[in-house]
Amino acid sequence: MPKGEGKVVSQNKKAYHDYFIEETYETGIVLQGTEIKSIRMGKVNLKDSYARVHNGEVFLYNMHVSPYEQGNRYNHEPLRTRKLLLHRREINKLIGYTKEEGYALVPLKLYLKNGFAKVLLGLGRGKKKYDKREDLKKKEAKREIERAFRDRQKI
Repeated sequence: MPKGEGKVVSQNKKAYHDYFIEETYETGIVLQGTEIKSIRMGKVNLKDSYARVHNGEVFLYNMHVSPYEQGNRYNHEPLRTRKLLLHRREINKLIGYTKEEGYALVPLKLYLKNGFAKVLLGLGRGKKKYDKREDLKKKEAKREIERAFRDRQKI
């Protein structure tokens, strides 16, 4: 299976709006007991989450995984920091990129692959406001072209 394929549980659409995604990495994620059950139920949000390299390891911050309903006292903290699993050479590469100005590690999607939770991590360069406006103009123009083409086929 190529990167990013499997049963998608959550996507971070805002990441594509705020960043130019240059590279993607498929990472494993270290979870506690009831977290995987909540993720399988789709109770996860990647919206404001980000990743950072700390002491040669990659950690994911602000990913919200809702507590599992039947978890009672064994439940997890929803916003805890989670470790991402990458190969050493990938981490070294990311360290080099993140030291440069304007680069960030952004989780793009969370999906289940062969029973394991995976995070598609993107190396993104921040967009300026005018870049975002340009993207919106392109998107609108594409919609107009498709609309005109659709109307033309009806005739």
